[in-house]
Amino acid sequence: MKIGILAVQGAFIEHEQVLSKLGIEYFEIRQKSHLENPPDGIILPGGESTVMGKLACELEITQKLKEYIKSGVPVFGTCAGMILLAKEIEGEKNHLGLMDIIVRRNAYGRQLGSFETLSDFNGKQIKMVFIRAPYVSSAEEDVEVLSSVDGKIVAVRQNNMLATAFHPELTDDTAVHEYFISMIKEHTEEENAPL
Repeated sequence: MKIGILAVQGAFIEHEQVLSKLGIEYFEIRQKSHLENPPDGIILPGGESTVMGKLACELEITQKLKEYIKSGVPVFGTCAGMILLAKEIEGEKNHLGLMDIIVRRNAYGRQLGSFETLSDFNGKQIKMVFIRAPYVSSAEEDVEVLSSVDGKIVAVRQNNMLATAFHPELTDDTAVHEYFISMIKEHTEEENAPL
């Protein structure tokens, strides 16, 4: 298993550290040529979603990412990554626009609105770190809500796409990354299943 991490801007190193801790191979996606072969999974990290989206377009990475995700390659977006995946950002157009969710950018305010909390993720209590975080203001019926905090949707899954408003890579708990790895394993098994 080898996971590609979009590494044009943002907190990609923290995701690399979690994958290393779990013994999972990864590589950085910095240019189009890094996506010549499909990765087993893709991580879109937190950071500045506008800058990340713009750089990914300029480097001609966006189209390849879209193709792989549409073909079923599992993807995990955190914070800015959730924004990149969303079909719509309230009042704005979007870059990848693949997940049937609408997000509110900087929903908890600017840097001073950052906070930590304990909440449920897919049946397990975990620490969640929110930094200038979005939340999901609307989700289609086939989007599974994995976590809510104070009535706001902060973690969702739709088919091969996983997105969190919080930063699991900034805690010692690897539960969310393990969940994503299980998605990759399921996908690989399906791909390799005899017809």
